[in-house]
Amino acid sequence: MTSRLAAPPATPLPTRAGLRSSRWWAAASGVVALAAFLGSAEAVAVVVGARSSPLIAVGGAVIDLAPPAAKNVMVDLFGTGDKAALFVLMGVLLVVITAAAGILERARFPFGRLVFALGGVLAIFAVRTRADASDFDVVPAAVGTVVAILVLRALIGKLFRWDAASRSQSGGSENAELRPPLRSTPLERRSFLLVTFVAAAASVVVGSGARLINATAVNAAALRDSVRLPRPATAASAVPSGASLDVAGITSYVTPSADFYRIDTALSVPQIDPAKWSLEISGLVDTPVTLTWQQLLDLPLVEHMATLSCVSNDVGGDLIGNALWLGYPIRELLKRAGVQESADMVLSTSIDGFTAGTPLSVLQDSQTQALLAIGMNGEPLPVEHGFPVRMVVPGLFGYVSATKWVTSLRVTRFADEKAYWSTRGWDEKGPVKLESRIDTPSGGASVAVGAVPIAGVAWEPHTGVERVEVRIDSGAWQTAELADSVSDDTWRQWVYRWQAQAGNHRIQVRATSKDGRVQKAKYLPPAPNGAEGWDEVTVTVA
Repeated sequence: MTSRLAAPPATPLPTRAGLRSSRWWAAASGVVALAAFLGSAEAVAVVVGARSSPLIAVGGAVIDLAPPAAKNVMVDLFGTGDKAALFVLMGVLLVVITAAAGILERARFPFGRLVFALGGVLAIFAVRTRADASDFDVVPAAVGTVVAILVLRALIGKLFRWDAASRSQSGGSENAELRPPLRSTPLERRSFLLVTFVAAAASVVVGSGARLINATAVNAAALRDSVRLPRPATAASAVPSGASLDVAGITSYVTPSADFYRIDTALSVPQIDPAKWSLEISGLVDTPVTLTWQQLLDLPLVEHMATLSCVSNDVGGDLIGNALWLGYPIRELLKRAGVQESADMVLSTSIDGFTAGTPLSVLQDSQTQALLAIGMNGEPLPVEHGFPVRMVVPGLFGYVSATKWVTSLRVTRFADEKAYWSTRGWDEKGPVKLESRIDTPSGGASVAVGAVPIAGVAWEPHTGVERVEVRIDSGAWQTAELADSVSDDTWRQWVYRWQAQAGNHRIQVRATSKDGRVQKAKYLPPAPNGAEGWDEVTVTVA
């Protein structure tokens, strides 16, 4: 008769291959729990409100917390695709973290669930700190966290059953909390795989559908299509026939809206119903002003062509464009509000919380067409470029002036308030610098001996470009032909017709402004107040 104190039958030890397989399935369980978090959170956001989506909130928090150097790297590497790249990088990072959490849950419960709980807290914090967030907006992130923890526990529990069944029908589970009555290994395997597949598929289907609903909660594109812009009270000057040079490869004088660069902090493009839009002018003013969409349309609007550029535009970069804008002069709105003498800055705010600090003197300057813009190239603003209303200020980098989806202008002082980028090491005033760029031939190109047009654009909006010069290797500077322009607020095309000789050659360009300043040669990076230096390319002539 067997004694009750006798040792139980030995449990076979798992093989290394079995342990590796189990870890992979544990990692997969963590990733499925992540999908469950995203899917359930997006589904709840359909009810609570699209702005409560933790996916967008966390992405926005990453952008806000990223140091300027990291932002520069993203723009340098991916240009206007920086947001798509950020989503991909976030996705990869989340998959790695949650896969590790699944492995941790299998090895030392409940630490994997604690990782998800911590992530949930961070997501809740990101949602709550968004502009105009309410207490209810944290509900999707909270529900998603609970669902993810339950899914992870259920999947790892079934994985324990599979592990235990594969070791011995008589052996115990690795984990007392999750010890199950054992069945055969095939049954436990099928049970785990079935639940894992169903949870993953349900999360993807529900989450994708909910994300689509949230993204189109307000169909700004359809609303934009219904807008009919009023005729301007003051039309822009016609583009002179000599503004565009007949040179293959040169940048067009007017940038098509679809090709205009887009650099901003909005991970998800705001969807705004113009009928519900309004602008508040407050702060150091005698009379606060509220302006509705219809009131803006009824004002005597002005057309003005202006070149805008991003402070992140490096020497020779393409984060710049020239377009025809339609809007109302901001200086007239400031007059209506009555600006107090102590003010020196206007803090503009986007609907997504982004802020820009613009020098008051620029906005009040009668020679500067700083506009509250509603139109771009003869059509309503594209949704990605600020529909229904944005700011356009010639002569200043966008980060201090070109607020998209603008909803507030607060008259204040630089000493009292800081804007989004001025708290991240960038210059507060942001005047655009004198720059020039070689469009053709491109760097590394091979060209034939003989006549070769060297061409590009040069700009210093509001000041204007007087001369462009080209240098081949270390020779003398040669004056290029300058095209006409609508005004000093736009860039100018230029061309130098080079008689190329065989060999490898370095081509450099520099511009001179209308106030006599020559573009600086020494290279400076974009941070903290714009790049400097001569653009250059190397070509082979054969």
